[in-house]
Amino acid sequence: MRHFVVHGHDAPTTADFDLADLAGGAGRLDVLCRCVNSAVFLSHGIREDVRVSLVLADDLTVRFEGSELRYLNPDERNIAGMLRKAIDAKGNAIGHREANPSPGVYVSKRGFEPTLDDAAARGTVLELHEDGRPLPDVEPPADPVFVLSDHRDFTDAEATHLADSSDERVRVGPEILHADHAITVAHNYLDTDAYTSY
Repeated sequence: MRHFVVHGHDAPTTADFDLADLAGGAGRLDVLCRCVNSAVFLSHGIREDVRVSLVLADDLTVRFEGSELRYLNPDERNIAGMLRKAIDAKGNAIGHREANPSPGVYVSKRGFEPTLDDAAARGTVLELHEDGRPLPDVEPPADPVFVLSDHRDFTDAEATHLADSSDERVRVGPEILHADHAITVAHNYLDTDAYTSY
């Protein structure tokens, strides 16, 4: 299983955002939608071995399970609509128990730390960071958990917790990429067994 945990620091936690203004009034929700797109979709299909956890403003987590997804299309507006439906269902999530508003989409009242802790218990945590080891120098783990932030850096407390939880800090290349592009590079690294098999 490939797991991508993305923290959207300014993401909305109420469902009243405008689908026509994802980059502004919706707290850069466009970035998170593109991350879901890059993580889940192939040219003509869905990656079934992928999980995406979007942490919204350290308050909610919306989880996408590739093997269960239905009704999700690869455009930002459709993905944002699915996120709005998930946020609208947060009242059905009790404590850390998730609500399931659509096939393959889950929402819980968990912030970054409990989401990361749960992911770390299930896989090998790789923090995507410009100061990490080059990705090709790292042996691909069986169940990688790639952790990254949106357009904002992690807070000091988040960065400390991530450093404590990470098995490895890696970089995807010599340039700093957008989060969704970094996910695409990470997929290619895994698809090719660390760039050794095409």
